[in-house]
Amino acid sequence: MEKRRVVITGIGAVTPYGLGADNFWENVKNGVSGISLAPESRIDREKQSTYIYGIVPEYDESKFLDPKEVKRLDRFVKYGVTAATEAMEQSGLDISKEDPYRCGCLVSSAAGGYSTIEENHLVMLKRGDYTKCSPFTVPAMIVNMVAGKIAIKFGLKGVNKAIVSACASSNHAIGDAFRTIQYGEADVIVTGGSEATVCNMGVGGFSSARTLSKRNDEPTKASRPYDVDRDGFIMSEGAGVLVVEELEHAKKRGAKILAEIVGYGQTCDAYDMVAPDPTGAAAAKAMEFALKDAGIKPEEVDYINTHGTSTHVGDIGESLAIATVYGDQSKNKHLMVSSTKSMHGHLLGAAGAVEAIACIKAINDGIVPPTINLEHQDPEVADLNYVPNKAVKADLKYVSSNSFGFGGHDATLIFKKYED
Repeated sequence: MEKRRVVITGIGAVTPYGLGADNFWENVKNGVSGISLAPESRIDREKQSTYIYGIVPEYDESKFLDPKEVKRLDRFVKYGVTAATEAMEQSGLDISKEDPYRCGCLVSSAAGGYSTIEENHLVMLKRGDYTKCSPFTVPAMIVNMVAGKIAIKFGLKGVNKAIVSACASSNHAIGDAFRTIQYGEADVIVTGGSEATVCNMGVGGFSSARTLSKRNDEPTKASRPYDVDRDGFIMSEGAGVLVVEELEHAKKRGAKILAEIVGYGQTCDAYDMVAPDPTGAAAAKAMEFALKDAGIKPEEVDYINTHGTSTHVGDIGESLAIATVYGDQSKNKHLMVSSTKSMHGHLLGAAGAVEAIACIKAINDGIVPPTINLEHQDPEVADLNYVPNKAVKADLKYVSSNSFGFGGHDATLIFKKYED
C-alpha cells in the first residue's frame, strides 16, 4: 500500500508570550525570553524554592468558549481549545462540507488538570467531606478532555484520543496523526498538546525531583541549555495545535500548505523513570527511524529543534545522540541545532507541539531560531552548532524536532518544505 502524503494547513499557539502562532514566532526568532516571576495567586513564593515560570498572560477566554463553561474547565483545556480555534481558522476547513467521521482529533497533555485536582482536594480537606468537590472535577481534570472538547466545538467525529508520554506527548500525538492519515484512516486531524501545570502541586512535585532551575533573581536567563552554568529547566504552560491533512484533500479544497510531515521515529530508553540514558542510544535510534521513514540521509537535514531542556544529563545525552546520527561539527558543519526552550521554557506535554510550530515557521521564513543564554558552552556536550544567542538565516528544506519524556519516551518528527 502506498503511503499518503500528509501536510500542515493550520497552526495555533497559546504561550507565555500570549495568543497566536505569529506572536510566538516573532518572539522566538528574535531571542526574546517569555520567563517571568509567577504571580502570587498561582505560586506560594514563601514555600516554593522556584517561582519563575512561563505563564500565559490572562485573556478573554469567553471569546473561544461558552462563558458558562469557562469556570468549569481547567486551564489546559481552555488553552487547547483556544489554540485549536486559531489553527482551524487558518486552515479554512469547513467541517459541514466534510465527512465528520474522516476528521479526528489527537491533542495530548502530560498531566491534565493539575490545578483542578489541587483546588478540589483542598476543598475536600477544608470541608471534611469528600463529596463536596465540584461535580465538574473529573471532566475538568482528565487528560483526554482537551481532545474531547475540541471535537465537540468543531464537530470532529473521527479518531479521538490523548496520548500520554510525559514530555513526548504532543510529538507522539502529531506522529500518530501523521500515521493515521498516511494509512487512510482519516483525511484531517487536529493535533498537538496543551499543558497547565504551574500551580503549587505541579511546581512542588518537580521541585522535589530537583529538576527546576532556582535562578529566581534572573528569570530571563534561567533557561540556558548547553551552558555550563545551567541548573535545571523552567516549567511553562500553553498549547500548540496543528491541522494536518492528506495532501490531495488539502489541494482539492484550495488550502494553503505550510509544510509537509515526512518522518516519525519513536523508541524507549528502558533505563530510568526520570533520568534519560546518558549515552543517548535510544534517542539516536528514534532519530534514525525518523530519517528512514522520511527516506532521507542525515546530511539532508538542515536544522534540529532539540528537546534541550537545560538539565545536565539530558542536554549531554541528546547532544551525543545527535552527534552519533548526524556527526559533530568536524564531520557535519552544515547542521544547526538549537533549543527554543531557552526562550519559552518547557511546556511539558505541549512542548513538542509549540516546537513543531517553530520548525514550520523556520522553514517558511528561512530562519533558524537561537539558543539564548548560551554564554559558556559546557565542554561535556557534543561539538555541535547550537546557534548561540542570535538567529541565523538559512534555506531550510528538512527540519527535525526531538521530544523526550520521563519514563524514557523518545519521539522524533521530520518536517519538509512543501513542494508539489
